[in-house]
Amino acid sequence: MDVAAQWWHALPDGRLQCDLCPRECRLHEGQKGFCFVRERRGDRMLLAAWGRSTGFAVDPIEKKPLAHFLPGSSVLSFGTAGCNLGCRFCQNWDISKAREWHAGSAEATPAEIAEGAVRAHCASVAFTYNDPTIWAEWAMDVADACHERGLRTVAVTAGYIRDEPRRALYAKIDAANVDLKAFTDGFYERLCFAQLQPVLETLEYLVKETAVWTEVTTLLIPGHNDSEREVTLLAEWMMDRLGPEVPLHFSAFHPDFKMLDVPPTPLSTLRRARAQAKAAGLRHVYTGNVHDAEGDTTSCAACGGALIRRDWYRLLEYRVDDRGCCPDCHTPLAGRFAPTEQSRSSPLIAPTTPSRS
Repeated sequence: MDVAAQWWHALPDGRLQCDLCPRECRLHEGQKGFCFVRERRGDRMLLAAWGRSTGFAVDPIEKKPLAHFLPGSSVLSFGTAGCNLGCRFCQNWDISKAREWHAGSAEATPAEIAEGAVRAHCASVAFTYNDPTIWAEWAMDVADACHERGLRTVAVTAGYIRDEPRRALYAKIDAANVDLKAFTDGFYERLCFAQLQPVLETLEYLVKETAVWTEVTTLLIPGHNDSEREVTLLAEWMMDRLGPEVPLHFSAFHPDFKMLDVPPTPLSTLRRARAQAKAAGLRHVYTGNVHDAEGDTTSCAACGGALIRRDWYRLLEYRVDDRGCCPDCHTPLAGRFAPTEQSRSSPLIAPTTPSRS
């Protein structure tokens, strides 16, 4: 279904400018934006992705990855097609680089998605696989239906969005994992065809001006964004601008899409980056896409005791009390925690190969 898109305006030269993201695509009649799902028809902008999905899956919330948001709960995940970034290392490239009509889309209403999540005993619904920024109107409609059923909503995003749609979208989101691809403009320009600053602005907005629980993921790519200097600068920026409690996930790269010639990220690189970030003052730093018990564990920032132990995405031990505190020293653990045992039961174990978040 094609519906009217928000956030655009007409230019003096007759083109329509999309105001959703910093790309500011300027379209003649019949043209689509960089994202493939926003299109000009006549004197208006349409969203071709409304009501369509490239597939649904029930995942553990840790797969998004979110380590401090309803740990152990299940989430119904879905996405559409297209993306407003052009990452050469994209591990969901068959979806994010596909035109909507090439991606094998299925149709569902917001109410049907919420009902499906309830029937699957999910605590939340995640907008993921490709970036919900480009289908914000659809995500917002689904979020409204989810909230009516008592479900939470999660955005897995690159954070590449302008101010007005950012305010509208995240007013309806309960948790977000933001991909901070790197910490240099050069990386964003060469490998993502984008800019770093709008992503940093999104992160600061989410943490400082909203109630959205926010975590950050950086995929460390050997030789591109994994130097000790860049990791230190990233961690110091997070410490200074976001504070010590925002979780940071360092994930392992696996060769894909246009970067098949780059080797996988060694576990030693992830562990070194984790140590650097913790030395900078960040209290909750994780490793991902690898089997690393220490890097999967959530610990108390005060006494150091292990509070949540994981094996991949499966919880082995959960020691957060019903107030969200360490049971030993009673220090609050930053995050959003449910008081019931049901929210902590996750039968899903991660595969040994990387999978979509």
